[in-house]
Amino acid sequence: MTDSADIQTRVLIVGSGPTGLALAIELGHRGIPCLVIERNARVGHAPRAKTTNVRTREHMRRWGIAETLRAASPLGVSYPSNVLFVTRLAGHELARFENALYCGPGRNPFYSEHSQWIPQYTVEEVMRAHAASLPGVQICFNTELVSFEQDDRGVHAVTRSLETGAVRAVKSEFLVGADGARSTVREAIGARMNGTYGMSRNYNVVFRAPGLAKAHRHDPAIMYWQVNADVPSIIGPMDSDDRWYFMPTGVKEGFKFEPSEAPALIRKASGIDLPYEVLSSDEWVASRLIADRYRSSRVFLAGDACHLHPPFGGYGMNMGVSDGVDLGWKIAAVLQGWGGPGLLDSYESERRGVHDYVMDESVANHATLGNQLWQQGMEDDDEAGAALRKEAGARISAAKLREFATLGVMLGYRYDASPVIVADGTPAPAHDFLNYVPSARPGCLAPHAWLHDGTSLYDHFGAGFTLLVTDDSNGDDIERARASARVAGVPLVIVRPHGMALAELYRARFALIRPDQHVAWRGDAWPSDDMRLWHLVTGRREEQSTDAKPHGRVEREAVPQR
Repeated sequence: MTDSADIQTRVLIVGSGPTGLALAIELGHRGIPCLVIERNARVGHAPRAKTTNVRTREHMRRWGIAETLRAASPLGVSYPSNVLFVTRLAGHELARFENALYCGPGRNPFYSEHSQWIPQYTVEEVMRAHAASLPGVQICFNTELVSFEQDDRGVHAVTRSLETGAVRAVKSEFLVGADGARSTVREAIGARMNGTYGMSRNYNVVFRAPGLAKAHRHDPAIMYWQVNADVPSIIGPMDSDDRWYFMPTGVKEGFKFEPSEAPALIRKASGIDLPYEVLSSDEWVASRLIADRYRSSRVFLAGDACHLHPPFGGYGMNMGVSDGVDLGWKIAAVLQGWGGPGLLDSYESERRGVHDYVMDESVANHATLGNQLWQQGMEDDDEAGAALRKEAGARISAAKLREFATLGVMLGYRYDASPVIVADGTPAPAHDFLNYVPSARPGCLAPHAWLHDGTSLYDHFGAGFTLLVTDDSNGDDIERARASARVAGVPLVIVRPHGMALAELYRARFALIRPDQHVAWRGDAWPSDDMRLWHLVTGRREEQSTDAKPHGRVEREAVPQR
């Protein structure tokens, strides 16, 4: 029995962190009603993530909120995104990484949006406001998932308000658990996390310290790694109100401290005696865990609900956002009638490979913390101390480049084994964390380019599929592609930027781009068996009807570039 009328929606999303919000935004932009429930209020200043990377901000550009996020940056987008390794804030510099994580503003040929150093709570505020502005998206806080059952017609869930105790029945066609590391949905579908738990114990402390930015001897930075024998840790500015974060790393088993003891630790680690007001403190454990399955029929897992890894490299929140994007456009395609069951099957096969790749990178970054870099005598003000610092700086520059110069990971991930990608037989580009080499090989992210009018090539891609014409091909192939898409019921946009040298970049006359900006197919001629192509990239069975009438289908050509 329920205390109020039942709620009906197309998709029920459990969890309103960045993963759940990305999914809700993706669905909302495609006209798919969804309900997001969150058992917490999602307020406060817990540190969580602080890097919104290139790829996530490209999604935000597509959603129309990249500029909003830029304006919300508490330190300003021009604040130096440098990472400094020091003995302590009051001590010596050991090494530095400038423009770490690609946060520096400015135009880059490889991407349409730079990364941004911004607290996750601010990112969530921007995403939440945008999601709530979309017709059909409803967000309910202080609401928990009690239980659910599913059958061939949908998912029947029960929710409860933690404020009033009201119990409601929610009917949806799909349910997505984006409910974090302690996922209720994961437990309910019987999925298990496999891997390594407890690689290290660490603490997150958020504190306010007026004057700290001017009290230390180093250049402005987003992150200071303090390498010393007392409290190896990371410290840095977090917000505009003198709010900082402090993270003791690799603490020994049994080490505990109360929030009231944190100021003394900060003084000991930094060497700077100021009044420190602790705002929050919590312990966290670094692990590498991944779910044995991401799905049970109509129920899916996304974000931390299905993968957990050390935060070094800034991948966690960003990987969850991409989970939401991938699952969002695929669920929308199925509900709009032009996507088939194979599209939903591809979610796990595509994302699991990316998760394993990125998790391995984060584990490699976790292997070198300040704890491993300290040597006795490093803080001595003599020739021997200077020599030790120089040696440590060289080790840091070699070991931590992989953590702070990672465009090859941010943009170089690909969907090699996807059942909805048409392989073309070309060799896969080598994985290189540092050097991103754009490739239009199917499964890769579509190579980016700036057009002559100042817009990004990505700005012209459609909400459905996009056929990119890279040269001055005659119109016969284009008309056949347009006609076949209409018959197949697939939304298609034709983009033909004249005067651009895209053929060399894409190494084909045509590239079929998915809604998530990954290449689904490429070739020098539109295939004669194009219905088979459409069936494959939309996950439909050969016998599935092609009478679908997609919601909001548009066709256009890009404005020619002169």
